[in-house]
Amino acid sequence: MSVKAIIVDDEPLAITVMEGYLSRIPGIDIVATFNDGLPAFDFLQENTVDLVFLDVEMPKLTGIELVRCLQHPPVVIITSANRDYAIEGFELNVADYILKPVTFERLLKAYSKAMELIGKHSNDREHHDEFLLLKESKKNIRVKIDEILYIESLKDYVKVVTANRTVITKQSISSFEEQLDKTRFLRVHRSFIVALKHIQAFSSVSIEINDIEIPIGRLYKEEVIKVLESKNL
Repeated sequence: MSVKAIIVDDEPLAITVMEGYLSRIPGIDIVATFNDGLPAFDFLQENTVDLVFLDVEMPKLTGIELVRCLQHPPVVIITSANRDYAIEGFELNVADYILKPVTFERLLKAYSKAMELIGKHSNDREHHDEFLLLKESKKNIRVKIDEILYIESLKDYVKVVTANRTVITKQSISSFEEQLDKTRFLRVHRSFIVALKHIQAFSSVSIEINDIEIPIGRLYKEEVIKVLESKNL
C-alpha cells in the first residue's frame, strides 16, 4: 500500500530530518512539505493525502488550528518540542504525539499506529454508503457517488452533476480523479470526468450522458476510446 503524506513544520532542519527518516520506510510518498499551517490548509483543500506529519507551534496557523479547520482531516502524527499540546492533540484523534527531537525508532512506532488508522478508514469507506461531502457556499451537501453523471472543471471550482441536482464546490478536478474509483469513472478531457455507467453513446470526439454532449480531449482520446470499447459501451 502506498501512503501519500505531507510534512508541515516551520523548521527547515526538522523537515530535512523527517524526510531522511521517512525515506527509509518503504511505501511512503512525501508529496509536499510546508513551513506553515496556512499553505498546508490550502493544499489539503485541493488534494487528498493519507497522512500528515505536523508541528504545532507555527506562524499564521498552528498545527492544532489546522486540524480543527479541516472537515475531513487525514491521519495526523504530531511532532513538537512542547508537550503542553498533547491533550489537545489526542482530543483531535491524532495517531500519535512525538516529542522532538524525533528519533527514527519513535517515528517508526508512530507510523505503525498511523497505518492501523489508515487501514481502518479505508475499510470504513468500503463498507458505508458511498457519498461525497461537498461544500457549496456555507452548506455541506452529501452527493451519492453512484448518482454522479459527470464532473466539470470551472477554473477554481468544480461542477458535480447528478440526475437531480448540480453542486458547485471549490476543489480541483484532479482531486476528484484521485478520490473516485477508476473502474467507474474516467477522465475524458482536462475539464471532464464521466461516470461510465451513465454513458448512453460515444464517438471518437464526444460522449453523450443524459442528452449532454461531453467532448473527448485530444490528449485523452486514445485511452478513452480503448476503455470504452473494452467495456462494450
